[in-house]
Amino acid sequence: MVAPAPGPAAPPYEPGGLAGHLDGFVRAVREAGIPVGISQAVDAAEILTVVDLLDREQLRHGLAAVLLQRAAQRPTYDVLFDLWWPLGDRLPAAPDADDGTAERDADRPGSTLDLPDGADLASVLREELFRLLLEGDDEALRRLARDAVETFGRTPPSPSGQSFFSYRVFRALSPDTLVTRLLAGLLGDGDRGGLAEQVARQTVRERQAAFRAAVEAEVRRRTAAERGRDRVAKSAVRPLVDQVDFLRAQSADLAELRRAVGPLARRLAVRLSARRRLGREGRLDFRRTVRASLGTGGVPVVTHHRPRKVHKPELVVLCDVSGSVAGFSHFTLMLTQALREHFTGVRAFAFVDTTDEVTRFFRPGADVVDAVARIGREADVVGLDGHSDYGTAFEAFVDRWPGVVGPKTSLLVLGDGRTNYRPPGLPVLADVVRRARSAHWLNPEPRRLWGSGDSAADRYGEVVDMVECRNAAQLAEFVTTL
Repeated sequence: MVAPAPGPAAPPYEPGGLAGHLDGFVRAVREAGIPVGISQAVDAAEILTVVDLLDREQLRHGLAAVLLQRAAQRPTYDVLFDLWWPLGDRLPAAPDADDGTAERDADRPGSTLDLPDGADLASVLREELFRLLLEGDDEALRRLARDAVETFGRTPPSPSGQSFFSYRVFRALSPDTLVTRLLAGLLGDGDRGGLAEQVARQTVRERQAAFRAAVEAEVRRRTAAERGRDRVAKSAVRPLVDQVDFLRAQSADLAELRRAVGPLARRLAVRLSARRRLGREGRLDFRRTVRASLGTGGVPVVTHHRPRKVHKPELVVLCDVSGSVAGFSHFTLMLTQALREHFTGVRAFAFVDTTDEVTRFFRPGADVVDAVARIGREADVVGLDGHSDYGTAFEAFVDRWPGVVGPKTSLLVLGDGRTNYRPPGLPVLADVVRRARSAHWLNPEPRRLWGSGDSAADRYGEVVDMVECRNAAQLAEFVTTL
């Protein structure tokens, strides 16, 4: 059976020490990209006076209530909370690594299990894990995670210190192989294949995920005790979805970014609608104004205007889909599809060293991931060697679609502006920009790199409004000014 691990009583903490620890936690939350103002930091200090400090979950939710603004920030917050307010400690005394955690861990026994003689520890822990997953006891699962990390997660001591790894625990216990037994235990003699089995499978997935999260949190806690919380936080905390660099986005990041496309498109639609509602009225209706002035002695106190013709703007997207900006083009093409319903016509063009129209891949209801994959397979975007050639791509765009950009068209160019030292085609681009209603270029590279090496971004910036757009937060800022 798993029993609570004995440990020394928590030492008394001075108010100043606790305040300093909270200040370090708030600073870490801010450095992780979550905006925390002075008023929120003051509210966090007030939370410490109204919650039960011995109840860790109450403290977690209380601080989250005043520090967070969006649900997407919660995973990052939880990782930092587990580092600064570790499980099993009442209140940390100081924000640095040498807070006595390592000594307290050394005093604890390697496992809290009572083992019969000759028993295999991995088998016993595995059976205990099965029992706890079946019962759904979250607190007991967290205690088992601590035992498992202590027993299987540590590596032999080295000059650089002790190391802990979660994969060693999962390899020893193999929780994924318990699914069949857990389903049998939850369903009993009930019918398989129906709603009951779906609910049971979901329950098993959630409980296994809770155990995995507990193991990973314990590994981070022990690593922080060895190497320091600040150092571990930098490697353990993933950037918020709106701060993920497009050029370094992984497939999992793109999946999260897809959920950010809808709100951005709605914000743009609202802004466009507001401009139509609040914009100036049409041209002055002279005859109605003079007729109305007869009632005021010929003084045109009230002016009348002809109704303004309302039209949705047209959008043309010219996107670099070369390998160097693959993540960026993936996200912006998703935005292009989401904007289709808000514009009269959205036409998308992709290029590497020649240009092809790819609007046909973004029909309503089409899967964006599939559409992007089809562009790579079917679109005629490579004409020579597959290296970016902006000048040739611009010329192909103008030659094949000379009238696509007009007075009602908003032009959006997406790319890093790196030409591989080939002619940039500035005169062609300048002519297209002059014909457009408005033109903007979103560049996923930092502004400090524009003009370096083969980048012609600084030269393109002379003929078109170029905006640094390295993540979704900067893209959202651009949307509000479009």
